[in-house]
This record gives sequence, C-alpha cells and structure tokens, in this order.
Amino acid sequence: MGRISVAVLFGLFAALRAEQAAAHDATLFDGRVTQQSIGSTICRPDYVDAVSPSISVMMERKARLLADLGISTDAGVAYALDRHVPVLLGGAPDSPANFDLLPWAGNQGERRKSRLVVRLKHCVCEGKMTLSDAQATILGNWSAAYPGFGQNSCNLNGVDVATGSRDSEP
Repeated sequence: MGRISVAVLFGLFAALRAEQAAAHDATLFDGRVTQQSIGSTICRPDYVDAVSPSISVMMERKARLLADLGISTDAGVAYALDRHVPVLLGGAPDSPANFDLLPWAGNQGERRKSRLVVRLKHCVCEGKMTLSDAQATILGNWSAAYPGFGQNSCNLNGVDVATGSRDSEP
C-alpha cells in the first residue's frame, strides 16, 4: 500500500472517531472546548475549578439523582456523581444531561474512570491524541479501553473506541 493510501486510511479513521464523539448528545459537551482552544481551556491547571458549579450545587444534584433512582442517602456514599463527558475532556460542566451516578469501586467505577480521564487529558494536552479521540474513548466502552492505557501510553491504534477491544482481539 502506498503512502497516499495509508494517509487516506488514517484520515478516514480520524474522521470516524471525530464523528463518533460528535454523534452523541451535544448537551454533553462544552462548546468553548475545541481542539483549537485546549491550550486556553482544559489544558489550563485552573480550568475545571473555573467552570464547575460549586460543591453545594453538585451535592444537591447527586441527592436528586439518588432520590430519582430510589437509592438511600446512606447507600449513596458508594456512588460518585459522574459526568458522561468529564470537564477535563470538554464535557459540559453543568448540563443535567451530562450527569449520572457511578459506583466508586469496580472495573466500571468512578475511581478507574477518573484515572483514565486524567491520562486521556494528558495525552490531549501533550498533543499525542486529539480531543475527539479522547471524547470518543470516554463515551465508548471506556472500562474495556482502560487496560490499554499505561502511564506512558497514549496509543489508541487498533482500539475500537466503542468496545475497547484491539483489532487483534476476537
């Protein structure tokens, strides 16, 4: 395969990933955060604090979600208020559609997701991954993609962001 064919395939792959992230509900995303604006938004150390609602507002939101799901306040300590698209990856900081509850523990828990989000943000800010690739990863089967990201890896090559599996897996 020639260089042009490889370049075309790579371009199509990148476009597909961008389309996957964009295909999700626009209310999950903060319109101020784009690939071009990451230096003045998510890559700034104070960005999350600057745009996020207060702790009291967040706790009220968690209490409403717990009540909506019939989870007692006592049992609620086992759950984290989660954003489908975290603010660190350009998620809407205060959109009700972006919030959900996740258990703290387990392979699909908030502790693990938070570690992956921080890693993805570093990859984006270091220019090793596009914002849309990071968003597609977190909106896809992030818990399956998690094992593929080591502390020094930003490699998404061959990872299906919908399933988290690598091309070589069944």
